[in-house]
Amino acid sequence: MTALATVRDRYPDDEIAHFYAQGFWRDETMFDLVARQAEANPDKIFVFDSSTKLTYHELRDQALSLALGLRRSGLNPGDRVAAQLPNWTEFVLIATALSRIGAILVPIMPIYRSDEVAFILRHSGAKAAVTSETFKDFSYLDMFKELQRDCPELERLIVARGSRKDGATPLENLIADSPSASEIGTELGDRPSPDDGFMIVYTSGTTSRPKGCFHTFNTLRASSEAIAQSLNYTENDVQFGPSPITHSTGLITSCLLPLVRGASSHLMEAWDPVDALRRIREYNCTVTVTATAFLQMLMSAYDPAQHDASSIRYWVCAGSPIPSAVVQKAQKVLSGGRVLSLYGRSENMLTTMCTGDDDPERSATSDGSALAGATVKIVGSDGNEVPRGQEGDITYKGPSHMLEYFRDPEQTASLFTPDGYSRSGDLGYQDEDGYVRVTGRLKDIVIRGGLNISARELEELLADHPAISDTAVVGMPDERLGEKVCVYVVPAGDTAVTLDDIVEYLREQKVATPKLPERLEVVESLPMTATGKVQKHLLRDDIARKLGAVNQA
Repeated sequence: MTALATVRDRYPDDEIAHFYAQGFWRDETMFDLVARQAEANPDKIFVFDSSTKLTYHELRDQALSLALGLRRSGLNPGDRVAAQLPNWTEFVLIATALSRIGAILVPIMPIYRSDEVAFILRHSGAKAAVTSETFKDFSYLDMFKELQRDCPELERLIVARGSRKDGATPLENLIADSPSASEIGTELGDRPSPDDGFMIVYTSGTTSRPKGCFHTFNTLRASSEAIAQSLNYTENDVQFGPSPITHSTGLITSCLLPLVRGASSHLMEAWDPVDALRRIREYNCTVTVTATAFLQMLMSAYDPAQHDASSIRYWVCAGSPIPSAVVQKAQKVLSGGRVLSLYGRSENMLTTMCTGDDDPERSATSDGSALAGATVKIVGSDGNEVPRGQEGDITYKGPSHMLEYFRDPEQTASLFTPDGYSRSGDLGYQDEDGYVRVTGRLKDIVIRGGLNISARELEELLADHPAISDTAVVGMPDERLGEKVCVYVVPAGDTAVTLDDIVEYLREQKVATPKLPERLEVVESLPMTATGKVQKHLLRDDIARKLGAVNQA
């Protein structure tokens, strides 16, 4: 079996020493951190969903018992454990227990089905998997039992909130009864290092098969600490977590962010904007981090006669730039709370962010700047930095970068510039003050007769169109010009939208004629990842297929 990557495979000794000296990394695993918070506030509720809760001391004690049960079941340090769960407290319990063993958590988003799940199981070499029996009328356990036949390394299935035992072990059966100190010392052994492999987070796969981002606890913690400082986050905050906790945004902000400050976290199992408004008010939630689309849906559902979101101090939008119209409207809904922008990726979690100390307009015009310990540069195709204000590839260097793409040395090697910055594949520019604006993907341009057209530019303009609820711009194949602009539109209400309307609207915004859309597709919704990113490869495939059918006819 190939040896797992170590922190020294990615970071030189002097950089490791610097990160520790500056406090970006600490000699503390996730389990150690939970244990420390349990000593300070044992009876404080740390994480709760609609039906279960865990105080800090309950989480520490149950995680220790679960770690022993998993160890006795044959789980060893370095083994991978997949977890496909809704936003339930059990996910936090599993992550904490695996941290004590030194096993590696592989979270899988609940929206994934057989094809995606099978790929992650096989690619990670997962030895065990934890899932729900059913959720939202889908049998996850049955799916995993089917997949187990073609995943020889997957030895054990564990079911949370389920009683079935045919081929699966109920999670509660693995929690030992109050293990003694001698049992813990003998069977669990010494604690792992926070620089050991801790988690493999798979990318959303918007353009291709997902890649496994292999992180230590310290690389994840560094982002959580930076966000906490940016929000003046304290133990009095209550995090609101509708983002999937099994992916980057929810994982960092619904679990680790409140944990590093000893705060509380409320998990929302399935997104519903009206229910979200109820929960925010009922639990006095103060901070949330979601895709921009979540905030847009919440604002559409907001009724000042019924709802009160004034407890929110910060609503942080990640995943895509925030249209300025959304920032302005949100100020009224949040009654004094602020909207901040954040740009990140699974490879290094947090790249740039607007902080509570920034001018409020920054969130409407940028995606923030690099925070303490990290640096960001915009580079050209040669890897060299371009002048400020010029568009290029957004690159990152700092304490939250992963060790590698798991089992993919070629992709890992191609990720870095000659001076060690990690390429994002996202287009953007940086102003003289260091603030970055994401303008799209390197592949998210339409090349019409040699002219590069930014999809993001057109989407930003159309975001203010009164008849449009959501939009995405993609290139459609053209025999003469290579590509032309196609716009997918979700109408606002029952309002009719035509291509002529859109073209005329963009002409009024002084958009050059070659950039104007030449085809309109009206849809009920856009295909999204669980983190709120439009799956544009599906739209490109859709329009190419439609054009092919037209040509054949």
